[in-house]
Amino acid sequence: MEVCGAHKWYGAHHVLDGVDLTVPAGRVTVVLGPSGSGKSTLLRAVNHLEKLDAGHVRVNGELIGVRRQGERLRELGDRAIRAQRSRIGFVFQDFNLFPHLTAAENVAAAPVATGRRTRADAREWAGTLLGRVGLAGKTDAYPRQLSGGQQQRVAIARALAMEPGVILFDEPTSALDPELVGEVLSVIKSLADSGTTLIVVTHEIGFAREVADDVVFLDGGRIVEQGPPDRVLVHPEQPRTREFLSRVI
Repeated sequence: MEVCGAHKWYGAHHVLDGVDLTVPAGRVTVVLGPSGSGKSTLLRAVNHLEKLDAGHVRVNGELIGVRRQGERLRELGDRAIRAQRSRIGFVFQDFNLFPHLTAAENVAAAPVATGRRTRADAREWAGTLLGRVGLAGKTDAYPRQLSGGQQQRVAIARALAMEPGVILFDEPTSALDPELVGEVLSVIKSLADSGTTLIVVTHEIGFAREVADDVVFLDGGRIVEQGPPDRVLVHPEQPRTREFLSRVI
C-alpha cells in the first residue's frame, strides 16, 4: 500500500499535508497521534471514503478511486470504486453492523451481494470466520445480543469475508469498555501473526510495541516520525513524539 503526496483540506483546515507512506505486504503498521492529527482521514483515504485534494493511493500497484488520464487523475465510477473497496477490509470504531441481521448474516452479506459466493457457501464461510475470531457459538445472535467486544469481532470477521489484501482498523477499541479491549486486540494480533497486511490507528501503545513492524507518528497532518517500535516508542528522535508519548504512556 502506497500513499503518495496526500493532501486533504476541510475548508481552511489542512488535515493531510503531503503524507507519503508505504506499507509492504504482510507487515503491520500502527499509526499514532493526537486527536485531529489526520489519522482517521488518512485511513479513510486508503479506500477512498475520503477523496484526496492532491496525491494518490495505490494498493498492489493499482490506483484507488481514480484513473490516470494524461497528466490528470479522474474519479472512477461508483461501481469501480465499490469493487476496489471490496479488496480493502475496513473495521470501524463503532462496529457498523446491520442490527436486523445475525452475526453470520452480517459476515455473509458482502460475499453474497458481490456474487463471490452463493448464499449457502457464504453462510458456511461466515461460520468459519466467526470461529476464527472466537465466536463460533454466536452465528445466530443479533448485534443487540452481543457485547461491544463481540460486535467488534463480528466486524473483523466481516472484513475478512472478502479476503482483502489489506485490512484497515480505525481505533477498533475506542468504543469498548476497558475490560473488552484485550479480546479485540488478541484477534488483531492473531491476524498479524498470520501475515495479513494491517494498518491500525490506535492509542494502545502496548499493542503497538508488541505487534507493529512499523510505527508512524502523525501530527498536524504530517508524518513527524516513523520507524520500528523499539525506536519510535522507546527512543524517539523528535521532541514532538517524546512529548506525545509522555502523555499517553
